[in-house]
Amino acid sequence: MAGGDHRTNEDERPDSVERPDSVERPDSVERPDSVERPDSIERPDSVERLDGVSRSDNPRADRRGRRPPTVPRRLATAAAETDSLPTSVRAVLGYYADTGELALGSLELKRYVDRYVESVIEAAFDPVEAALAEAFDVSRSQVEFSYDTKLTLPAELTLSHLFGRIRAETTPRLNPITGELDAGLLGRLRALGRDSPSRASLADARERLGLVRDVTELVVVALIDGDVRDAINDEEYEDFEVGFSVDESDRARVAEITQQTLEGRVRDLFARFPDAVEDRYEEAVERSEAHQDRDPYFRELMERAAEGDEEALAAVESEYKHAAFADPPALFDEAERQLPYLVTQYGRVGVIYHGMIEMYRAAGVEIEPAFERSIVFAIVGAQIWLDDVDDYRADTAE
Repeated sequence: MAGGDHRTNEDERPDSVERPDSVERPDSVERPDSVERPDSIERPDSVERLDGVSRSDNPRADRRGRRPPTVPRRLATAAAETDSLPTSVRAVLGYYADTGELALGSLELKRYVDRYVESVIEAAFDPVEAALAEAFDVSRSQVEFSYDTKLTLPAELTLSHLFGRIRAETTPRLNPITGELDAGLLGRLRALGRDSPSRASLADARERLGLVRDVTELVVVALIDGDVRDAINDEEYEDFEVGFSVDESDRARVAEITQQTLEGRVRDLFARFPDAVEDRYEEAVERSEAHQDRDPYFRELMERAAEGDEEALAAVESEYKHAAFADPPALFDEAERQLPYLVTQYGRVGVIYHGMIEMYRAAGVEIEPAFERSIVFAIVGAQIWLDDVDDYRADTAE
């Protein structure tokens, strides 16, 4: 978030700073209100603004070519640092404070995405609740199943990106969920100065939105199914909530019923798409599971290294922290491939989200490589924190 205004104005110099002899001015020359810079000093390209106006044309601009923040932007800076506001609101305010652009459309898109993903999860969990009610011989109304996971966030970001792109190419009035035009006043105001979309462009947008929604539904359910599989493999059942009392010994059974039901849902959703979509998914899962199969080996190395085994410590460094790609993915450049832990965590989780992007592409949805990189780097970075940094001493003690 943007902090206080720490930027300096190059035209305001304190009196205590002496001028070197080489730039001494004769007494007969009066100093202008704003210091003019001699033509012989060239501006580097890095200070040119995107609108073609350089900082030299605007003496009040900062080093990045931006004017000092106005009062509303200063207020937005303060509000963006207020913990009581929702994170999404603080992000928009922070962006406005930094750029002067009030991106309300981002908040609206987030609401669309939140509502859609919530509906997808509810639809996936409904048969899980029915299966649990039958298995544990309780009333259907007693079951309120939930599963805490953050692994669907990249799919939500991808959906928001695609919703926003389709709206930008069609009309700001387009509702990404319904495919209809917003008839409200705000929708009309957003579309001022834009030509009304043709019937053909609206029909195309609706078709693209429908495909994006359908692929995202498949991706979200598949990601949850995969996360449940991992929880079962690791015997971690604390994130499964059912709404009725179960013994600790039955928690594994809850997880197994959940996974079996979700797997059936995933198979049903795959049937709507070309085989290539499922192929991309299976390839990603196979690569991820192959890497996770090495977890016991790495744990053993860590235990030996903690006991002072120098060879084990060297192996952790070379095979885990600084491992080399056997087949370097085109997604990363040479410098990025040298980053610590990248090979390990890309193999564990990064390939899953590369596979997620490939599922969209195989279904006919175009996604830019730059966006894919941002998703993969975000999830790899998060996994490095969770696996290799957060609670490091506690994890090694266990």
